[in-house]
Amino acid sequence: MATVLIIGAGGVGSVVVHKCLQVPEVFGNVILASRTLAKCERIQAQVKGRITIDQVDADQVEQTVALIGKHRPDLVVNVALPYQDLPIMDACLATGVDYLDTANYEPPDEARFCYKWQWDYRQRFEERGIMALLGSGFDPGVTNVFCAYAQKHLFDEILYIDILDANAGDHGQPFATNFNPEINIREVTAPGRYWEEGEWKTTEPLAVCQEYDFPEIGRKKAYLMYHEELESLVEHIPGLKRIRFWMTFSDQYLTHLRVLENVGMTRIDPIDFEGRKIVPLKFLKAVLPEPASLGPHTKGKTCIGCQIEGIKEGRPRKVFIYNVCDHQACYREVGSQAISYTTGVPAMIGAKLMLTRVWRRPGVWNMEQFDPDPFMEDLNRYGLPWRILELHPR
Repeated sequence: MATVLIIGAGGVGSVVVHKCLQVPEVFGNVILASRTLAKCERIQAQVKGRITIDQVDADQVEQTVALIGKHRPDLVVNVALPYQDLPIMDACLATGVDYLDTANYEPPDEARFCYKWQWDYRQRFEERGIMALLGSGFDPGVTNVFCAYAQKHLFDEILYIDILDANAGDHGQPFATNFNPEINIREVTAPGRYWEEGEWKTTEPLAVCQEYDFPEIGRKKAYLMYHEELESLVEHIPGLKRIRFWMTFSDQYLTHLRVLENVGMTRIDPIDFEGRKIVPLKFLKAVLPEPASLGPHTKGKTCIGCQIEGIKEGRPRKVFIYNVCDHQACYREVGSQAISYTTGVPAMIGAKLMLTRVWRRPGVWNMEQFDPDPFMEDLNRYGLPWRILELHPR
């Protein structure tokens, strides 16, 4: 049995804790740490004291090094903020401990996520004999594995991928985000970006949309965005002609967001306020509902999947590989809404495969670089069953 150190005690961290405790034959000792100890204490109370908690400022490498030295984990699971990926990776390098995260690095002062910063650690992790698994959430994460599964079993050649993320949940709030507001709003207000015919193409934020008929939740308007799994899948799925990412938003959400943008509340550069510097988006995050608090009130379902087109045995083929998740079912199981659940469950599965050495290779890796079959089996086993829908090829 292994010891796992989970850094980050938000909604996703809570799900990871609950799901690790469901697999005691792998996760013998679970430690949860956060900058805010009270968040760890709330989760510890939910699981009736079956975890150890601690405090750490994950921006400070020396604090994380000391935390790792104190608890001696076999694996660090980073579900803190994307800004903290590199400091935590530095701490893992210093201590010789494997690393896993759910989202790639993003600098605090620029709304830009990019794998290059983490891929640059590859040689150092190889030389240290330790492994980093990047993006073991849902998107990125499960969507990468869906593509790898399709490449292995469903297609001889993949030509087009559309990753579609729909949340048909209703939390009853005029405006709230289902995961960290700061990260969510930075992501949504960034320019769109997609890969087509060998080059990256850029659009204005949310300027391109389409209607899509999602299984179990119906027709929704989805907007083209840039998402980090596009960057790695372009590298690892040969022969792609195009790959795009789409996410649904309600008209109410977009109206509120435009107003906030127009009055400057989504800015990430510091401004002077009453004699000190504040970042408007950080202030907005402080006044919006905490995503973890939305669980009891959120009803409806999510549907996330990959629409993939290509060639199989000389004939065109088109499929949609997807999962549907119910917000209230997630809350009954682990006290969380489906957005945190669909990220936390894959983080646990990725950690399980690393700790049992099913996925184990020194270096820095993306999800689609490993055999998808054991991960797909565990999705069905641990709460995220998937289906394949055959569609009419173009």
